[in-house]
Amino acid sequence: MHNRPKKRILVAPLNWGLGHATRCIPLIQALVANSFEPVIASDGVALKLLQKEFPNLETVNLPSYNISYPKNGQFFKLKMLQNSPKLIKAITAEKKATETIVKDYSIDGILSDNRLGVHDKHIPCVFMTHQLKVLSGNTTWLSTKMHQKIITRFDECWVPDTIGDDNLSGELGHSDSVGITLKYIGPLSRFKKSERQLKYDLLVLLSGPEPQRTLLEKLLLKELEMYHGNVLFIKGVVDGESKASINKHITIYNFMTSDALENAINESKIILSRSGYTTVMDLAKLEKKAFFIPTPGQFEQEYIAKRLTKLGFVPSCDQKEFKIEMLNSVDDFRGLHLTEYTTNYKKLFRLFQGE
Repeated sequence: MHNRPKKRILVAPLNWGLGHATRCIPLIQALVANSFEPVIASDGVALKLLQKEFPNLETVNLPSYNISYPKNGQFFKLKMLQNSPKLIKAITAEKKATETIVKDYSIDGILSDNRLGVHDKHIPCVFMTHQLKVLSGNTTWLSTKMHQKIITRFDECWVPDTIGDDNLSGELGHSDSVGITLKYIGPLSRFKKSERQLKYDLLVLLSGPEPQRTLLEKLLLKELEMYHGNVLFIKGVVDGESKASINKHITIYNFMTSDALENAINESKIILSRSGYTTVMDLAKLEKKAFFIPTPGQFEQEYIAKRLTKLGFVPSCDQKEFKIEMLNSVDDFRGLHLTEYTTNYKKLFRLFQGE
């Protein structure tokens, strides 16, 4: 029995900021721990990050979606519509690439994190998303319907959240009528909470698509000139070395690998970041106080930020309104935390075992 070759699972996160890639880290670790052999497929910074995290695993390049982001968040939906022929083309290229990868790498199962074309009807395929409802303003019904139609081609849909009222994704991850086997697998985070001495008054954690990432970086560096306190500033640019540069009270890194970032968050009093869902899961796991600035025009992040502010967990504001003194309101909020939840990976991965 022990000589049976390990089943090879293609893990393919979307390259949109770093969130999809980082939340796949605990799943890749769990696959390895349960005697599977993950093969990682993505593109751009998402792939670079996972290559740094898992230098011993095989990785393969997928065609890029190349979605550019408008400078003005109001035009996000228009830009997405303009991008849709490009997106359809990318998904078609992705399907072709997946076919080749499945053959060349002898793939036994697929775990796609929001990559719509990474699917093969001959092997078990899982789609992972926290967006069963895709918010797009007055076209939400249409974007949701289109997304759910794609999801139904997969064998299972995994939602990284809990099913109860204390969930993190709200109506995004709790929509009815999907017509597919849904599994709530609990929030995913690569981090562990540890009691450490506080080193930083503020940790700025940037990520997400350009040009919005750069626009926020410039805005924050300007505002932070007036801030009294120790700041760690992580740009979220996965490039070259992660060297630190120090500018008065601000220590700046391009990026940090998981261990260093886990320590940094545990050693920081307040986190200032986007309200991407992966960031929310990470900060809840580490029980942090935070302030959120959603990516302009990204309905999902705006919804998450507003919901968590309304529930009294985390203050937030629009990018154009942010002023450094707003951080004083953090003390009036509870901060993020998780209800205890343990994912039974052995049971979850049964689909790949053919059981």
